[in-house]
Amino acid sequence: MMSELPAPPSIDRRLVVSALGVGQILGWGTSFYFPAVFATAIVAETGWSLGAVVSGTSIGLLTAGLISPKVGSLIARYGGRPVLLASSLFYAAGLAGVGLAPNLPVYLASWLFIGIGMGTGLYDAVFATLGRIYGSAARGPITNLTLFGGFASTICWPLSAFMIDHWGWRIACLVYAALHLCLVLPLQMTVVKPAPPRLNSHVAEAEQGGAAGTSVTIANEGLVFALVALVMSMTAGIGVIFLVNFMIFLQATGIDYAAAVALGTLFGPAQVGARLIESLFGLRYHPIWTMVASCVLMAIGLGLFFGQFPFLIVVILIYAAGYGIFWVGRGTLPLALFGPLRFPRLMGKIAFPSLIVQALAPSAGAWLIETQGPHTTIGLLTALALVNVVLIGLLWLLCRTQIKPER
Repeated sequence: MMSELPAPPSIDRRLVVSALGVGQILGWGTSFYFPAVFATAIVAETGWSLGAVVSGTSIGLLTAGLISPKVGSLIARYGGRPVLLASSLFYAAGLAGVGLAPNLPVYLASWLFIGIGMGTGLYDAVFATLGRIYGSAARGPITNLTLFGGFASTICWPLSAFMIDHWGWRIACLVYAALHLCLVLPLQMTVVKPAPPRLNSHVAEAEQGGAAGTSVTIANEGLVFALVALVMSMTAGIGVIFLVNFMIFLQATGIDYAAAVALGTLFGPAQVGARLIESLFGLRYHPIWTMVASCVLMAIGLGLFFGQFPFLIVVILIYAAGYGIFWVGRGTLPLALFGPLRFPRLMGKIAFPSLIVQALAPSAGAWLIETQGPHTTIGLLTALALVNVVLIGLLWLLCRTQIKPER
């Protein structure tokens, strides 16, 4: 019913996306990208093992995955405001706990709070929030939001290194906790207004019908949903294994560490560049083509890497572009396929297996490298990426009669 559609917000979309984008930079920088800079300093001071320190991120991702279906349902019913505000509070509590942790159990327990912050504040939750606010028009804001997220490592890695060098890792954690409370929380309170609750979202879904721009009726919907979740999970798992072990894979090609670091700096800008191109042209085609391009580019990049293509810059640019637009498709494809009313709840369900896979992927990748070697591991990732291309092709076949060009 039209009364269930989002009302046009009074705040300029650019301000909404920019404010939420700041939260994404700090959210990713203090969770997913945390160990890259903090782990060495924590190990040096505490004597805890590197594996134990890094496992905090896995605990956070696992926690985020377990709560994601409930988060999606809450956003569908009450809007994103209470969920995003809770995210800032949990991030602050978790980071403060990490910074003050007297022992390893307290450190790991603090990651449970950070994990709740991740599940309620990273892309999936914010995508669902934007879908709740803008309905079918959320594709542009979702795409633009990922531009901010792409700068998380670019901004937070040097900032973290600076604070650790000057004040120590514990103070750095407390500073980040304060930023979540004093910067991100007020921004979210300002731009995400309270939404009228939907007392029965299931009824709303049944009533939304096939209104243009609101919902798409899909044959074999259960299979379509399963394929979407599988493609998203496989892409995320491949991406995490490659990203976490990026330097190892590069050095396995025979280049030295300094050259590997220099090549690694291309990854972030390549992601953002691809997302920027998608933001400029994406509204002209259905989001499934974004996911097709993502899967194909990642498979080509990994295949070239496995085949020891001599121009590594080209390989990195191709792969990073595919991985970068994956995060755009992760938000925009479910919105286009299932409609804005169901989007928040289904986004939570799609995030569940994906985040679980991301939590397990670092350990799986380390085991593969130790037992099979870097080159064979790349070969296995290439095979999985090719399977993913087949799966996204099957998804297109199932949905091709419902897919219409974007206006």
